[in-house]
Amino acid sequence: MNTTVPASVYAQRRAHLAAQLGPGGIAIIPTALERPRNRDSDFLFRHDSYFYYLTGFTEPGACLVLAQDGRSTLFCQPKDLEREIWDGYRLGPAAAPAALGVDAAHSMAELDGKLPRLLENTACVWYPFATHSGLAARVEGWLNVVRGRVRYGAICPAEQNDLCTLLDEMRLFKDAHEQDIMRRASSISAQAHIRAMQRSARMLRAGEDVREYHLDAELLHAFRDAGSQYPAYSSIVAAGANACVLHYRADAAPVRDGELVLIDAGCELDSYASDITRTFPANGTFTGPQRALYDLVLASQEAAVAATKAGARFNDPHDATVAVLAQGMLDLGLLDKNKVGSAQDVIDKRAYFQFYMHRTSHWLGMDVHDCGSYVEPGEVGQVSERKDPLSGETITNRPSRVLRPGMVLTIEPGIYVRPADGVPEQFHNIGIRIEDDAIVTGTGCELITRGVPVKADEIEALMRA
Repeated sequence: MNTTVPASVYAQRRAHLAAQLGPGGIAIIPTALERPRNRDSDFLFRHDSYFYYLTGFTEPGACLVLAQDGRSTLFCQPKDLEREIWDGYRLGPAAAPAALGVDAAHSMAELDGKLPRLLENTACVWYPFATHSGLAARVEGWLNVVRGRVRYGAICPAEQNDLCTLLDEMRLFKDAHEQDIMRRASSISAQAHIRAMQRSARMLRAGEDVREYHLDAELLHAFRDAGSQYPAYSSIVAAGANACVLHYRADAAPVRDGELVLIDAGCELDSYASDITRTFPANGTFTGPQRALYDLVLASQEAAVAATKAGARFNDPHDATVAVLAQGMLDLGLLDKNKVGSAQDVIDKRAYFQFYMHRTSHWLGMDVHDCGSYVEPGEVGQVSERKDPLSGETITNRPSRVLRPGMVLTIEPGIYVRPADGVPEQFHNIGIRIEDDAIVTGTGCELITRGVPVKADEIEALMRA
């Protein structure tokens, strides 16, 4: 249970959601299931984000039921001394209303018996579609029980709606409590990146064998030492050519003098993620070609940051990034102007895709790739089509989301140069990504991850320390 955010905040969220359920609406929100890792061991439990957003409750085996009139009912694990000896303390139904601010609480063992009665005489059932395996079937089972009582005057809900459509929009805008947690998570993660950078240079100066896992260990230590519960995602520590693998997973490769290291890592603090990527020279000094590509990526990020502001579109930072990268690829000879043409031609033909193949941003919050539509809700019907110049497929376009204060997104341009005909050899196997987290404000955006240096000169100075 999160004690850093007042229970009243979760109550306000539940009230806001209840008001959107419509007459006779009722919502069912379960938490995540525990997952077995092997014979007698489970994976570390992490609660469902939707459920947590409305309750602040972190125990497994729980479900929230919310009625349109605002009444909330929690089902949770009962008190059980024997199980608590083995698995840990349980809040229990008796203590839940006072601790969580819900109106009523019952044992999860009573869910199947009580839920049909809660569904009786309602008009519409809301629950998260396609997020909980088996939930739709359970809802059908509960509704079948209600249908069995229609001869006694019970009314069975006639509609089912996806609760994600309401909760995604709520979660897209971070309140002051959420922003504060994310700033603290970002600060912890920034310090972890600094420690990893410095350890790389320190070990190489000492002539030691450096492996990717040494730097990963530094990240994990820094996360936990500062109070973070766990990494927000599997950290990427990619040395040398491994940095050209976007979701690199191995961690045992050597970190060599003269190569770059790309680290994409962030901690999760009180259920909120941070997400930082830095690329640095393993020995603390960029080579000329490395510096040229790094400065290009940084310039593209600076353009994206300038485009991230209230009133702009979600796609604007990406378009700003691509414009800078396209020209830079021509200037550095990564792309041959005699073959691809001007920077605008590079953009129109998507010729940059050879070296930059992902988007510049994603939403960030409780989930690393957080929920929320990337299409402006009031403009969904404004559809256009284009043919992708690389795949030839027809792409449906809709106006991208208008950025508004309280939204949080990443800004993460990159460049990844695999050996290929016509690609200057000095750039081969260089992968660079620079990623920061930005809160949209009324005047622009607040970069909350700049506790770790981003300019090449500053990185080199840090690694000499």
